[in-house]
Amino acid sequence: MRRLHDPCPNPDDPDARPAPAPGNLPAELNPFVGREDELAELGGLLEESRLVTVAGVAGVGKTRCVIRVAALREKRYCDGVLLAELSAVRHPDLLEHALIDALGLTDHTSRPPRATLVEHLSERRTLLVIDGFEHLVDACADLVTELLRRAPRLQVLAAGRCPLRVDGERTFPLAPMSDGDAVELFTERARGVRPGWEPTAGERASVLELCRRLDGIPLALELAAGRLRALSVEQVLLRLDDRFRLLTGGRRGAPPRHQTLRTAIGWSHELCTPEQRLLWARLSVFAGSFDLEAAEYICGGPELPADSVLDVLDELLAQSVVEREDGPTGARYRLLDTVSEYGAQWLAAAGDTPRLRRRHRDWFLGLATWCELDWFSPRQAEVAARIDSELPNLRRAMECSMESPDEVHLAQYLAGTLWFYWAGCGRLSEGRHWLDHVLEEPTPHDAARLKVLWVLGYVAVLQGDAVGAISALQECREEAERSGDATALAYAVHRTGCLAIVTDDLPRAEELLRDALGRYRDVGELNSNVLMAQVELAMAVAFLGDLDAAAAICDEVREVCEDHGERWALAYALYVLAYAALRRGRPARARQMLRECLAIGRTFNDLLGTVLSLELLALVTAVEGDAGEAAVLQGAAEGIWPSVGLRLFGSAFYGRPRAECEEQARRELGNTAYEEGLRAGRRLDPATAVDRALADGGPAAAMDGRGAGGAPTAGGPRGTRRPAASRMTGRGGPERW
Repeated sequence: MRRLHDPCPNPDDPDARPAPAPGNLPAELNPFVGREDELAELGGLLEESRLVTVAGVAGVGKTRCVIRVAALREKRYCDGVLLAELSAVRHPDLLEHALIDALGLTDHTSRPPRATLVEHLSERRTLLVIDGFEHLVDACADLVTELLRRAPRLQVLAAGRCPLRVDGERTFPLAPMSDGDAVELFTERARGVRPGWEPTAGERASVLELCRRLDGIPLALELAAGRLRALSVEQVLLRLDDRFRLLTGGRRGAPPRHQTLRTAIGWSHELCTPEQRLLWARLSVFAGSFDLEAAEYICGGPELPADSVLDVLDELLAQSVVEREDGPTGARYRLLDTVSEYGAQWLAAAGDTPRLRRRHRDWFLGLATWCELDWFSPRQAEVAARIDSELPNLRRAMECSMESPDEVHLAQYLAGTLWFYWAGCGRLSEGRHWLDHVLEEPTPHDAARLKVLWVLGYVAVLQGDAVGAISALQECREEAERSGDATALAYAVHRTGCLAIVTDDLPRAEELLRDALGRYRDVGELNSNVLMAQVELAMAVAFLGDLDAAAAICDEVREVCEDHGERWALAYALYVLAYAALRRGRPARARQMLRECLAIGRTFNDLLGTVLSLELLALVTAVEGDAGEAAVLQGAAEGIWPSVGLRLFGSAFYGRPRAECEEQARRELGNTAYEEGLRAGRRLDPATAVDRALADGGPAAAMDGRGAGGAPTAGGPRGTRRPAASRMTGRGGPERW
């Protein structure tokens, strides 16, 4: 697979347009050491091939190398460098969802996730870094092959213990570090536990010998360096040498590299205290990263009190057994894959794996329950970030429950409880996967299964799958009536009304939504779903012409949102109020509310709320007399809809503002200038379009500095703008209706 000629600007050319280069590469928490020749060779391979795989034994430094070379070449990729870490993905069915997550995509549609990936990457100049794929090698090879075939400007840099073995792949076997680099790495990491440490003249020979005994494997070197907190270099070397001879039958030659690493890990394990070994083993139950609270609950017990976990964890951090990473939710921790595998073996040998997996599952059931409740509060953004961080562990919790027929109901409970994440944070596709999956096993129609059914119906509505929605909601309704579950029945009625409004059956939508709200009152339900039912009722009423009634409903929603700090439903209430204000001849008031909608939507990365607001704002802009900017906003909305679903739901009522805007803009601009404005808008990624709208927009400007109407874009209150080139969207967010 030869690299195609790329029109991206030269990053060293000061006159070139700067590439947006979005990405998710992690910041380096400690200095990268050595490997200059390897990095240069890898860079050369990326000039020659579209698929380069760095292969090598565990602990040899594959991940650090690919991240480093990707960071060094980041400016060469106009559409960004994205890292997909696959070690925590246990099932091939989740591979495509993991890549969608890495690319920060949001897709409301029911199309296969692979189609979403292909569409997004097809015209983009992107470097996709795939790490830790060896347990998914067949599925990963198949996916990478198709992506490279369908996306001619895509390059893939992979890291794993084996090649993908596909056509066009260039494999780079990563060898252990040279003596010089190994000594430098050991010294640098030793300073982490003994600041300012320098080997004495007498120690230098011992350091070199130690590095050679460890075969220059970076992970082994880092583990050994962590021992300098308590031992001298000579003591480390002596004890490690004894360990080697024990495990290799007394041979003095260097053992095979995989045995070297296992020996180094095992020796580090032996030097741990009993409490450290116990925590190490128990931490292996996590998928991906974890926080201190989870570690204290899951790993604590009589042999390791919860209040001592922090101290023991700190000791494992100092010994490089555990790594710390900081993110939106604060400090988190993880075990490297090889270290986790070693701990898991000890946990299994102790016969404690089933118990720890259940504790892990129970903790994340509780976390999901808390997050669902806290979604209806000022902490919605915090909840979204928390679930994002915990997704690998939540997946593992559902997988754990699906392994036993007696516990499938717990998987159903978890999948249903996460409704706010599937539907509210742009995870419809993966949510649909889990909701369908947990329903595969026959279980009684208890509350957990009924909740899965109405959540599935809701997700199907948002995906435009009317048949799937009706099937799930009808089953939920029938079984809820049979079992007397009034709460599940209210939700089934509500979501059926939601389906009616997007399919333009407004009288039935109003009837069902009023019925659902009455049922919610009867059972004492008040949360974001209930507020959305009110907003949807207001929209139906507004479409039917009663603007006063619609505004009154949404004013009530605003009051409840203010009382509870709820922002997500508030944005949709403001959207309806803006619609009513515009119809009443108050475009300035409508613009003010739509700007607030967009600001809230940006907080949640709410793609559906964003595109609906942009559509209505385009009409507001046309009414205010700026047909050129209205065309740009319509073009921006047009570019977003494919990731949301059927444009404006295929609804005549939702589509009316767009039709009115287009008619007015074409009349004022002429067809040619209107189409130029649309093209300029399509070049805006969602984040740039929102920034433009929040800054009161700007005259549509083509790359030659002319506006959408063909006139030069001179000064004025809005200033001159250049539409930005398409960029990757941010992490997926809530999308509604």
